[in-house]
Amino acid sequence: MTTSDPSIEIKNLHLSFGAVQVLKDLNLTIAKGEFLVLLGSSGCGKSTLLNCIAGLLDVTDGQIWIGGKNVTWAEPSERGIGMVFQSYALYPQMTVEGNLSFGLKNAGMSKAEIAQRVARAAEVLQIEPLLKRKPAALSGGQRQRVAIGRALVRDVDVFLFDEPLSNLDAKLRADLRVEIKQLHQTLGNTMIYVTHDQIEAMTLADRIAIMRSGLVQQLASPHEIYNRPSNLYVAGFIGSPTMNFFEGQLDGAGHFTGTGVDFATTGYDFAGPATAGPVVLGIRPEHIAAMEAAAAMPVRLDSRVELVEPLGSDTLVRVNVAGRSLWVRLDGQVQIRSGDPLAIGFDPALTHIFDKTTETRL
Repeated sequence: MTTSDPSIEIKNLHLSFGAVQVLKDLNLTIAKGEFLVLLGSSGCGKSTLLNCIAGLLDVTDGQIWIGGKNVTWAEPSERGIGMVFQSYALYPQMTVEGNLSFGLKNAGMSKAEIAQRVARAAEVLQIEPLLKRKPAALSGGQRQRVAIGRALVRDVDVFLFDEPLSNLDAKLRADLRVEIKQLHQTLGNTMIYVTHDQIEAMTLADRIAIMRSGLVQQLASPHEIYNRPSNLYVAGFIGSPTMNFFEGQLDGAGHFTGTGVDFATTGYDFAGPATAGPVVLGIRPEHIAAMEAAAAMPVRLDSRVELVEPLGSDTLVRVNVAGRSLWVRLDGQVQIRSGDPLAIGFDPALTHIFDKTTETRL
């Protein structure tokens, strides 16, 4: 999978509603067979971009290419895409089989071809026993499988998913997330998936495009985004609980000084020479050691426990260090209570340092 063999190309795309710019000079290349996730908070432009690719919105400027063809002004039916929406949008009076075959019948396809495509989609999605049922007799997860199947029977190269799991409960979301990943591995089609759920993004994507205010903040693999966020926004967006941040000063030798913390950033992988000035330093809760393990860390701090959240496999602990709160992720079996003193520490090599003015990674 390489972007030298693109499935979709977005070139200098602009979209405005009156005086409001929603997408701003956006460029994106998606490889054949790639699973790309558009991730961001509400209003960032991710669903708008998906609708532009689908042809449901007319762009203000720029071009959209799918499969080597300029489809900027093509009808949705001419773009070679299948789309799955947040709402199932099934026809309640039709059976599952009727919902799957309806679009194919309208396209004038032969009965034999329709039957073959419906059977294949039902087998892939494991909904063969449901074909004679109507939507009212299906669970939420089964309805979403049918909605995916309706896109699948079109036998297209590109599938677009617009927050397809957001109406489901937590267990169903987890189950269907696995099924969508397996579906991609089975079919090998290009898939673009919109979500505000970072767990969906991290587990499904080959690459993630994190969006904010109509712009892509970072486009990279989940591993790259987690380990080397390109700016302060991405660093704070990815991770739950969010990354801990310290404001302070960095000197030319790479020494950081902030409220309650003072240490050399030994081992940190600077993108260029360490530049003196105001910075924001981040450390993820899971990269902070506590108790006996803290003694082995290059940076050690004294803290007091403010709040304990047992999660079973993990325990989240909010501590106070020199008047500021930090989150620490500990083992699920740890015995700790609010008010206890807690020694913590971390390795500066695992921190993230951002220029305070530009918010870009140093």
